[in-house]
Amino acid sequence: MTAKIARFLDEVRPVTPCVVVDLDIVRENYQGLRRWLPLAQVYYAVKANPAPEIVRMLVGEGSSFDCASRGEIDLCLNNGARADKLSFGNTIKKKSDIAYAYEKGVRLYAFDSLAELEKLADVAPGSKVFCRILMTCEGAEWPLSRKFGCEIDMAKDLLVKARELGMDPYGVSFHVGSQQTDLRQWDIAVGKAAMLFTALDEAGIELKMMNLGGGFPAQYRTDVPAVELYADAMMTAMTNHFGNALPAMIIEPGRSLVGDAGILETEVVLISQKGYDDDTRWVYLDVGKFGGLAETMDEAIKYRIQTPHDGGSTAPVILAGPTCDSADILYEKAGYEMPVNLQVGDKVRILSTGAYTTSYSAVNFNGFAPLKAYFI
Repeated sequence: MTAKIARFLDEVRPVTPCVVVDLDIVRENYQGLRRWLPLAQVYYAVKANPAPEIVRMLVGEGSSFDCASRGEIDLCLNNGARADKLSFGNTIKKKSDIAYAYEKGVRLYAFDSLAELEKLADVAPGSKVFCRILMTCEGAEWPLSRKFGCEIDMAKDLLVKARELGMDPYGVSFHVGSQQTDLRQWDIAVGKAAMLFTALDEAGIELKMMNLGGGFPAQYRTDVPAVELYADAMMTAMTNHFGNALPAMIIEPGRSLVGDAGILETEVVLISQKGYDDDTRWVYLDVGKFGGLAETMDEAIKYRIQTPHDGGSTAPVILAGPTCDSADILYEKAGYEMPVNLQVGDKVRILSTGAYTTSYSAVNFNGFAPLKAYFI
């Protein structure tokens, strides 16, 4: 909680639920990554929080952008980003959207399959392409395995095919999982990618870029290493496997830039029990899974929560959202406790909610408005 956000909430008293993002914190986080990883080019993962205010500020800082869709490409271009600072990093793209991005000047694309590569060769000729490889994402609180990437042997063949199709086989990418807490995962990932660099070199192709993905954390309930330790783990992995012949490096932070910059304020709608002999209180908030807290699915991301009664006696609770959907339960098994004197109507603040909240907020499910956001 920054003093600026606290002052805004106390003075403006916005209708809940809402998220308030301190842009100064986003800027500081970006500058911190640039300071600790000066050899890597930062491509902000727009999906983490696609607010125009954030994009404009990062454009001014010199950031590049990892885009997942035509809409995100337009968002970045319309807010001052140059096309040569954009990567179309989604490995699942409509051919028409690739053609649109190419016409706008985008020349850097991700892929992980032959069919995707053939689309790129057809409508984005000569572009730089990088192949995403599979990772197990062990240690990540929000894994990104299975859906994205391909095995090393397939990646080799695809990059050779890219050259045959007239594309520029530029590099390799991986993602060790979002909110990664095991720093060793980068050494494993870089080691796999380095094998691919060697195999392609033997095939007469010099890869030039390593995309180290995201994985940098925000501060939720569990302590995480400092950003400089992540930077050190990445650079140690790169020098271990590449020595002094380092390729160009890209990182794609999202959560770590905007997560801790945001506070979600919500109201207690109901406190109830399910039986006379059941001591566990159900606390219902005016925000839930469909209002922006989708990452509580399977209780994966565990947010810190502040109430007006902190410091007093607490008791176990089950936290749930307001919608008429039984899936809209935030925390049932994670051991959350809240003050025993919590009251209906109390305002509760959920910390580190600047990432993947507004972008996950459903449009009008059950008639609830999308999550309102303020950028200060």
